[in-house]
Amino acid sequence: MPYEGRGLYFEEYEVGREIHTTARTITETDVVLFAGLSGDYNALHTDAEFAKGTLFGERIAHGLLGLSVASGLAAQAGFIEGTVQAFTGMEWKFKGAIRIGDTIHLVCRVNRLRALPSMGGGMVMLDVEVRNQRDELVQQGSWTLLIKGRPQPEA
Repeated sequence: MPYEGRGLYFEEYEVGREIHTTARTITETDVVLFAGLSGDYNALHTDAEFAKGTLFGERIAHGLLGLSVASGLAAQAGFIEGTVQAFTGMEWKFKGAIRIGDTIHLVCRVNRLRALPSMGGGMVMLDVEVRNQRDELVQQGSWTLLIKGRPQPEA
């Protein structure tokens, strides 16, 4: 049996729609594994003594770890599962630190739609916010996704 995702088809998106994801706590293990995976062993993330002397006063998560978890939270929320064809672009800002132990979630708002029938769907532009457990904005930007259109019934 072929895989059928539960994601939204292009026609199901509407400008202004807001999607909230579940939350995920960023752990020390996440930071250590991300450093190993990425090769980014910056002392701000990996050296507790060094980090005490920074403006954060402690180690913080890599900004790109936050972005990576954000994409995973979007996937887990299901709205793009099986219907996203490509992640085609983004603009992104790192607004605040994600600390070890912070629990982050996404708020996604549909900003713009562009039908692309020749590609079998259309572009969905999302305004994305990453917020922590105190509802503080820690990252934000826009994602552009190519989303499948609803399958047409066979004639």
